Amino acid sequence: MKSGAIRRLAEGLAVTAVAGMLAVAAPGHAHAAASSCEGRKVRSFPFPTGTVEVYKRRGYVCALTLPRRPGARQYMMVSLRAYGLLPVKDAGRYKYRAGPVTVHAGQRKLWVKGQVGRGKYDSDGWIRL
Repeated sequence: MKSGAIRRLAEGLAVTAVAGMLAVAAPGHAHAAASSCEGRKVRSFPFPTGTVEVYKRRGYVCALTLPRRPGARQYMMVSLRAYGLLPVKDAGRYKYRAGPVTVHAGQRKLWVKGQVGRGKYDSDGWIRL
């Protein structure tokens, strides 16, 4: 083979490899952005500056905090604690959501907390979903 043919073959293989990687990576990434908790939504806890949404699937409970006005970077927090276990927490300065956080709760009661800016939600005790 001549050097021009080898170069075209190598470029063709590189383009095919990149296209294959994009086809594999893009659907999973798009799915993760569209839905961050798996399962069915079981409760929403609204508070003045946002909402804590709780999802459940096969004994696992997932929670995230959504702001009322997304887009501006602000402090957000979500915390989920199953009875008898340590809390799982995500906090920081986010634009669109805090979380998701997931715990294996089984049939345990839960303690849910969320915060956006100065507004807070706290279940103030153990709740059953």
